[in-house]
Amino acid sequence: MNHDTTHSPPAPGTLSTHNVFGAPCWVSLTSRDLAATQDFYGAVLGWRWRKARLGDHFRIALVDDVPVAGVAAVAAMWQMAVAWTPYFAVRSADVAAARARERGGTSAVGPISLPPGRAALLADRDGATFGVWEGELVGDWESWRRASPAFIRLHTRDAFDAAIFYGEILDWATDTPGCCEVHYEGDEVVLRSGGDVVARIESGALESAPDPTIRPHWQVHFTVQDVAACARAAERHGGSVLGKTAGEAVLRDADGAQFTVTSRPPR
Repeated sequence: MNHDTTHSPPAPGTLSTHNVFGAPCWVSLTSRDLAATQDFYGAVLGWRWRKARLGDHFRIALVDDVPVAGVAAVAAMWQMAVAWTPYFAVRSADVAAARARERGGTSAVGPISLPPGRAALLADRDGATFGVWEGELVGDWESWRRASPAFIRLHTRDAFDAAIFYGEILDWATDTPGCCEVHYEGDEVVLRSGGDVVARIESGALESAPDPTIRPHWQVHFTVQDVAACARAAERHGGSVLGKTAGEAVLRDADGAQFTVTSRPPR
């Protein structure tokens, strides 16, 4: 659901956003070619696929039979951007959307009913796109978190200001049991759920002036066993490597969507 109502919502599960909220709960990709997308991510990340309830243009990606992401091949059909979008669990999609608008954000889609819940696609004050989901969570939320992705990172102009914006919308750092914790670690704002890092917000040094050259966006990070092998596979299947270190690589798929692969921590 990237600028349209067509992305697959999380499948029904045992937890709902009334129990777990404020943390990322799903990621989705808008693409142009479903077959090419499946081939690319199957080769790079080892994903398997099953059909989604919304029709032939949609698929759910699986890691060890755990649903980890949704794909909607509608970018060309509806002239939409090719991009990964994270979704955050909220107790009320309507309340979250209203809060975003009150604080200078915008609503691209919704909130709309997508049984078993409600969803909205929003943008923050600087234009970074994100979604909110109210309802039942993907099969086993803990399994989803550990299967993929590792976390998401917001690249923005002012990390401190962004943390306030998202915190007020998503009920971060409140007294409510189960909410996410916000920490300032180095030059990043770090979001933790149950002690695990689930999101990061960065803009350089927190004390520095906002950088007007940054195009704010959320970047999805997927955990992998071998970063270098993923980078090679991406290039072999029509993608590209935008940057690489020993433990991380920023990749672009064959359609142009950016994502990051990160080394899985040793157990």
